[in-house]
Amino acid sequence: MAAEKELETAVRVVHLASSLCRMVQQKLLLPSSNGGVHVQSKDDDSPVTVADWSVQAIVSWVLSEVFGARNVSIVAEEDTETLSKADSSGLLAAVLDTVNRSLAEAPRYGLPKPDKPLGPTEILEAIGRCNSTGGPKGRHWVLDPVDGTLGFVRGDQYAVALALIEDGKIVLGVLGCPNYPTKKECLSNGCHQIMSKLPGPVSDRSQKGCVMYAKRGSGQAWTQPLLGGDQELVFPNSASLLKVSSVDDPTLATVCEPVERANSNHIFTAGLTNSMGVKKQPLRVYSMVKYAAIAHGDAEIFMKFAHSGYKEKIWDHAAGVVIVEEAGGVVTDAGGRSVDFSRGIYLEGLDRGIVVCSGRALHEKIIGAVYASWDSSNL
Repeated sequence: MAAEKELETAVRVVHLASSLCRMVQQKLLLPSSNGGVHVQSKDDDSPVTVADWSVQAIVSWVLSEVFGARNVSIVAEEDTETLSKADSSGLLAAVLDTVNRSLAEAPRYGLPKPDKPLGPTEILEAIGRCNSTGGPKGRHWVLDPVDGTLGFVRGDQYAVALALIEDGKIVLGVLGCPNYPTKKECLSNGCHQIMSKLPGPVSDRSQKGCVMYAKRGSGQAWTQPLLGGDQELVFPNSASLLKVSSVDDPTLATVCEPVERANSNHIFTAGLTNSMGVKKQPLRVYSMVKYAAIAHGDAEIFMKFAHSGYKEKIWDHAAGVVIVEEAGGVVTDAGGRSVDFSRGIYLEGLDRGIVVCSGRALHEKIIGAVYASWDSSNL
């Protein structure tokens, strides 16, 4: 029963977080937007936005309210260092406003809301509580508040990702994909960008956006449309089953890969797909939406081979892995081994890269091609 409550709460809070992200992204895309307040740079020059901190705050607050703060361990990407600086009062005020506006809507999603608006101290405490490092023992929520922040600020694809790991194994995963399109071709050709920049409520312009989720061992993955207007979230009645593609011929497969070249070797991936006879151009997509595309049947392969020295983080993969696997897909490292989520915030011991596939037969062909191509690569 506890697992059912955890899954339901996770789905509801990711719906709420996805709505928050839509609100912030619309502000960012307005010509009059003060992007400097809403978007900051981290030490590694990657962007972080008001939405990142705000989502982390509401997920932390809701999970603590529902399950008790002492019972909740959260591994998450953001910290409070930037928000706590003396010159960040405008940024903190923007986060404060966004969080409280979002939590005021929580009852629509079947979630609790505060008796009164949260103050700066409470917001910082909620974000700061997400300081677990995970590991092989215990139960840990794993959160990427806005996965694909670069896509987010460009009006492109991004995801809200929440998973629960118990003793190093993924128990459940939820992916909010607010810009996921109804048409596959819109994943990469900018349809969603055009739609995002049009005036008027999102719900009036398109049917895009969903929340996907799965529980380990159920053999099922599900998707729900995001709410529009004054709707209230019905769980699980409004959900439909996800199923991976049945394509097992590489020449017919669609391959996903990251947009960014910084942490992914596109040259090796291109050589690998060419050796397998893949004919279609790669589908370059920001964030864990690549996992969503596999689970949804819109693509068959996602491969990521990071450059030497880069370590994959658990929050970039956990939710997507369980959703793809329960939808019928296969996820391993490039050596064909299961991905290990028990060793802290990084995927330690990862063999070369990650291979996500819609089926076992196609997966075996990819792993074979990796071994055949590896020695001649420049990785």
